Amino acid sequence: MPRAAFLRRPLAALLLLGLGLLALPGGSTGQPGKDRQGREEELDQVRAKIATLRGRLETIRNQESSLEKELALVSTDLELQEVQVKEATEALQLASDQADAAQQRIEKLKIELEAAREALRQSVTALYVLGRHGYWRLFLQLKPDDTLLPAIRSLRFFILRDRQTLDQVEGAEKALIDESAFLLARRQEAHAWQRDEAARRDLLAAARKRRAEVLERVSTERKRIAAEADLLAEKAIKLARFLNALVAGDQEPLRGKPIQDFRGVLDPPVEGEIAIPFGPRRDPRYRTEVPHHGIDFSTRRGAKVHTIFPGEVIYAADFEGYGPMVVVRHPGKVFTLCAGLELLSVAKGDVLSLGDVVGTAAETLYFELRVDNEPQDPARWLR
Repeated sequence: MPRAAFLRRPLAALLLLGLGLLALPGGSTGQPGKDRQGREEELDQVRAKIATLRGRLETIRNQESSLEKELALVSTDLELQEVQVKEATEALQLASDQADAAQQRIEKLKIELEAAREALRQSVTALYVLGRHGYWRLFLQLKPDDTLLPAIRSLRFFILRDRQTLDQVEGAEKALIDESAFLLARRQEAHAWQRDEAARRDLLAAARKRRAEVLERVSTERKRIAAEADLLAEKAIKLARFLNALVAGDQEPLRGKPIQDFRGVLDPPVEGEIAIPFGPRRDPRYRTEVPHHGIDFSTRRGAKVHTIFPGEVIYAADFEGYGPMVVVRHPGKVFTLCAGLELLSVAKGDVLSLGDVVGTAAETLYFELRVDNEPQDPARWLR
């Protein structure tokens, strides 16, 4: 900016700019917050956690769909929303702190600018007393005698002093404008983070509501699974009691070569794969456990079910909770049981040879083997 133009410009214009910026909303007036570096470090940590949570969300989304996945998803989303609210709060406070610091620098610059202007006014007044060409008048009054050199030095001092004063005014003016622009930017940023914080708090409330709904569904599912586990346990107890009664009424052992001699080489009762192995069944989600004294075969509907060894049918009828069921006793005090049949092909008292058909299967077949009425893993007897 040309100095002459600057001197002609009214001082009130810059003061009005400063007052207008001071009137902008958004600066915090509370207690001093954390230092800027500390807030920036904390904001970086919050943003790193946000990145971690977003990665975890992506991992959960790629998992197999289940109620547990949904719960993990909404729980992680809730945690993410909480951290994002914290990010907005920290960023808002940081921008407000920066705006406060800029406001303080502006106040200081205003004082420096006014002091520089006052010094400039005094110089301008002194020059005015000397006339329009004050410096030239001083120069022309110099005499070529012993006082010439000191006089030139004095004249040079006045010229440099006035130039420095003018430079100070211009420098203070530029710094004030720069700080005012910085303050405006920080307040706009603070307002943006304030709006963002409000929006994220709405998302947080929605995430909390979703999690409460899923937790309610999980609780209902847990109760349902527990009820089913109790029912299965009751079924197993009833079957065990029934088999105990059958064994107690069958004191005379069956004649013939004992089935134990063929352990490990017996054919499966039906074509198919073992879907559920021998042993207690434990729900991986809710930790419920029910007894499981046999194995479940996965097969095709209507597949023929065979006896695995010669024996006698001691039960062939429906049994509560298991559907049509056949119990065969074999030499060696061993009993086999096929349950969940679609149709029965034998009756109580029938004597069976190896491989005789006892019925047809549904889509699954429950098979149990007992020695002296103690359940054993049938898979260890089959080839």
